[in-house]
Amino acid sequence: MSTGKPRAIVITGPTASGKTTLSVELSEIFSCEIVSADSMQVYRYMDIGTAKPPKELRRRVRHHLIDMVDPDEDYNAARYSKDAMEAILDIQGRGKDVIIAGGTGLYIRALLYGLFEGAGADPEVRRRLLEEAQRRGREHLYHKLLEVDPEAAHSIHPRNINRIVRALEVLYTTGRPISTLQREHGFREERLLTLKIALTKPREILYKDIEARVDRMIEEGLLEETERLLKMGCSRELKPLQAIGYKEMVDHIDGKTTLDEAIRRLKRHTKEYAKRQLTWLRKEKDIIWFNPEQKEDIIDRVKTFLIKN
Repeated sequence: MSTGKPRAIVITGPTASGKTTLSVELSEIFSCEIVSADSMQVYRYMDIGTAKPPKELRRRVRHHLIDMVDPDEDYNAARYSKDAMEAILDIQGRGKDVIIAGGTGLYIRALLYGLFEGAGADPEVRRRLLEEAQRRGREHLYHKLLEVDPEAAHSIHPRNINRIVRALEVLYTTGRPISTLQREHGFREERLLTLKIALTKPREILYKDIEARVDRMIEEGLLEETERLLKMGCSRELKPLQAIGYKEMVDHIDGKTTLDEAIRRLKRHTKEYAKRQLTWLRKEKDIIWFNPEQKEDIIDRVKTFLIKN
C-alpha cells in the first residue's frame, strides 16, 4: 500500500546503543544504503571523536552525509534536511531502500517533518546576546533561557551557544517561547513513510558501554586528533571543537585539566548527553523501542514494513 512518499527505516537511540552495527547488518540483509543522522559526522578530519563508522563498515555498505564539510564550515539542520532528502531520492532511484541512522534528534525531526522557521533573524538582538555571552559566559545565557523557557533549555546542551542564542532571539523578537511556537508548528505530516526504531539498554549497561567507548577513543588517538585539528588552524571556538570529546581534549591541551580529569569529564558529559537523547526520543511519536539484543524481532519488524509498503 504505497502512499507515494519515499520510505525509510529510522534507527536511532542514545550514543553507544549499537546503532551503527545494527544499521550495517540490516542494510546487508535488505539491500539498503545508510543516510547518517549525526550532526558531527558531517565534518571531515573528525573521525575518532565523532565515532564515525569504521572504513571497513563503509566499504561493506554505502554511507551518505559523512565527511560533507570542513570543521570551519557552517552546517545545520536545515541544510541536513535538504541534503538527506536528496540522498534518499537518489538511493531509491537506484532501486535500494534507505536506513536513516543516527542520534541527532533535531536532524531526524527536520528531515521527517520540516523545520519550524520561527521569527526572522534580528542581527542586533543576536549581536547583543553574543556580546553578553562573551562578557558573562555562555552559562549565564543558558541559565537565563532556563528561567524564561525551561522546555527549550532542557533540549539544548548548555554549551551550544548558537541554539541558546537562537531560542532567546525568538523570545525577544516575538514575545513567545520558541518551545511554544514549535508545538504549534506541530512539525506537520511526515514527508517520508517510516518505520522508527530506537535502541536502548538498561542505564547501568549503557553507562558502562559509554565509559568503554571513551577509553577506546583515547586509545585510538582522540587527543592526537584534536591536536591535529588545532595545528590545521581550526579555532577553539568553532562549533565542532566545542562538541563533547573535543572540548575536553582542548581544555587539556590548553593546560586547564590533566588528561585523567579530561577523560572523567568526557565520560560524564557523554552520559549526560545520552540522557538528553533519551528524553528527546521519548517525546517523539511512533517510535518502537528495542534492546539491541532483540535482533531477530527487529529484522521481522523491518521485513513486515518493507512488504506492506
